[in-house]
Amino acid sequence: MERRKATGEYHGIPVSKMSSLDPYEEVLNRPPWVTTTLGCFLIFTIVVDILGNLLVIFSVYRNKKLRNAGNIFVVSLAVADLVVAIYPYPLVLTSIFHKGWNLGYVHCQISGFLMGVSVIGSIFNITGIAINRYCYICHSLKYDKLYSDKNSVCYVLLIWALTIVAIVPNLFVGSLQYDPRVYSCTFEQSASSAYTIAVVFFHFILPIMIVTYCYLRIWILVIQVRRRVKPDNRPKLTPNDVRNFVTMFVVFVLFAVCWAPLNFIGLAVAINPEVVVPLIPEWLFVASYFMAYFNSCLNAIVYGMLNQNFRREYKRIVVSVCTARIFFHGSSNDAAERVKSKPSPLITNNNQLVPVSSLPLPHGANPSMSIHL
Repeated sequence: MERRKATGEYHGIPVSKMSSLDPYEEVLNRPPWVTTTLGCFLIFTIVVDILGNLLVIFSVYRNKKLRNAGNIFVVSLAVADLVVAIYPYPLVLTSIFHKGWNLGYVHCQISGFLMGVSVIGSIFNITGIAINRYCYICHSLKYDKLYSDKNSVCYVLLIWALTIVAIVPNLFVGSLQYDPRVYSCTFEQSASSAYTIAVVFFHFILPIMIVTYCYLRIWILVIQVRRRVKPDNRPKLTPNDVRNFVTMFVVFVLFAVCWAPLNFIGLAVAINPEVVVPLIPEWLFVASYFMAYFNSCLNAIVYGMLNQNFRREYKRIVVSVCTARIFFHGSSNDAAERVKSKPSPLITNNNQLVPVSSLPLPHGANPSMSIHL
């Protein structure tokens, strides 16, 4: 891959050297507490990311109430968040404690590629969720046809196909490079100004505009329903519908807040890298990156806090894991229904209690045996 050549310095590091794969511990010269803080922060993010998003996936799998067209996108978003926690983040963590990248060119490219897949997959899935919520609330009569099970699966596959198509050009532009400031192989903002501007617009600004439009229309409709502005035509919105909408709106807001600083820095760098790069404080650049990394563990927390069905299923799964029963129950709802439908052995057709001693014993059983209920 051909390296970019540029002039200027960033905190004593030549800009042309920033794309190298060599470790930079002697150049960064950071206090030990900085690397320790970044490492602990990333460890927390990885653990919560993996545990939280696995809880989301298992919750939708186990609970019939959560197995719907809208939550297919939620599971897809959880997968996107899991991708970075399984491979790129551990490599970044290794780089932090080694004070430089020592894993070679191939791992650097794979790490940067998967990180891009996760980011773009997340914003595309958030866009898909917003469109789904918009159709469900604002066009409820057409929703079942638009979001049948087959169509919903096709939409998710389309999202991931577009994600791969969007990230592949990075391999040809040479924009996946090691940045010692954040110990990561990631998208190099000054590799190509035109490409960076296109990435920020199509992978962040445009999806944010679409999501904002969808949620704005939903908010307007919800307000109209509550104020009964259109009493004759108002849709049937249950409190659960509103809570689900608020949950996904919070997920969108958190994503926008976490990723906006990094994208706007990238946009500024792309416009004039020689002038802007030296003006960006190192702490701001590092903070914007790790804030973006932190977003991958937030969604599962939001679901647990704001969605009652997810919160209840989280508790069931944790209890099941603690009692080693998670793999012996097909569904939480199925188990509950079996318990409810099972007749009591102590009640007859006349609703009269039958003494335990009068119950028929199995053939060959000892009458003196005690029966434990």
